[in-house]
Amino acid sequence: QVQLVESGGGLVQAGGSLKLSCAASATIFSINAMGWYSQAPGSQREWVATITNDGESMYADSMEGRFTISRDSAKNTVYLQMNSLKPEDTAVYYCYAQFGDRNSLSWGQGTQVTVSS
Repeated sequence: QVQLVESGGGLVQAGGSLKLSCAASATIFSINAMGWYSQAPGSQREWVATITNDGESMYADSMEGRFTISRDSAKNTVYLQMNSLKPEDTAVYYCYAQFGDRNSLSWGQGTQVTVSS
C-alpha cells in the first residue's frame, strides 16, 4: 500500500490561487501514476489531473490552462497548482496513486478547497 497525505487546501476568493501537495510514503518511481480528483457536495468524484511515472501530465478539459500538476521525486510529492479559481472549483480534492503490476489504487484523505465569489 501507498500512504498519501494531502495538504494546501483552504478558502480563497474567486480569481485566486492555491497549491495542493500530496506526499507519498513510497518512492515516486515505484508508482505508475499519481493525480487528483475533486468531489463537490452532492456530486460524484471527478478526475482533475494525472502525472505519469514518465512525467507526462494530463488534465480534465475544464481545468486545462488553469491547473498545473507537477512532482518532486526527491520529496515523493505531487503538487496541483490551481490558478484563476472559480466558485465551481469548490470541492474536496483527493490525491490518488496507481502502483504495482496491477495498477493498485490508493487514496489520500482529501483536502477542502473553497472558492468564494
